[in-house]
Order: sequence, then C-alpha cells, then structure tokens
Amino acid sequence: QVQLVESGGGSVQAGGSLRLSCAASGSIFSINAMGWHRQAPGKQRELVAAISSGGSTIYADSVKGRFTISRDNAKNTVSLQMNSLKPEDTAVYYCNTMPTVSEYWGQGTQVTVSS
Repeated sequence: QVQLVESGGGSVQAGGSLRLSCAASGSIFSINAMGWHRQAPGKQRELVAAISSGGSTIYADSVKGRFTISRDNAKNTVSLQMNSLKPEDTAVYYCNTMPTVSEYWGQGTQVTVSS
C-alpha cells in the first residue's frame, strides 16, 4: 500500500524558514515525479513545486526564489526548503506524485506564518 507521510511543519514569524519532508513508499518513489501542494483555508489546493525523477524542478510563481524542492532517491524522501516565509504561505502542505493520485493524499503538515 502506498503511503506518503509529511512532516516538518510549524509556526514561524514572517521571514523565517521551515523544511518539510515527505517519506514515500519505495514502489512509487523512484519512478515518479513528486510534488508539494498546499491548501489555505477557503482556497483550492495548489501546486507549489514539483521535481522529476531526474531532478528537474518547477515552482509556482509565488514561491520562486524562496522555496527549493529536492529529493533523495536512496531514502525515498522529497523535501521542501522554505525560506523568507510570508503570512500568505500559511496552509496545510501535502506531497503527492505528479500527476497526483487521489488515494495518495495524506494528512499534510500545517505551516503557519505570522506577521
């Protein structure tokens, strides 16, 4: 059974940093692109960043230059380094394959940025 478990969220002040981590089942990780998504209260879930199995990356315009996605294929983890955080980054963050699979959505990890 595929399982994606997010961790690393928390509460920080604007300008601070957090590093999120997603642990994935080995059967899907090595061959799939992976993405980080977020959902703020009252808003739709949106893609924040994605990384291919070979390491190519894409970012939402709102996080370019501040967030960095990376993966460790040996450890089956994908991480999101978030710097210069803003209050508008407050959301629950989720990881999933790219394209997403509905059954893979986990509990997510809450990120709260105060001004």
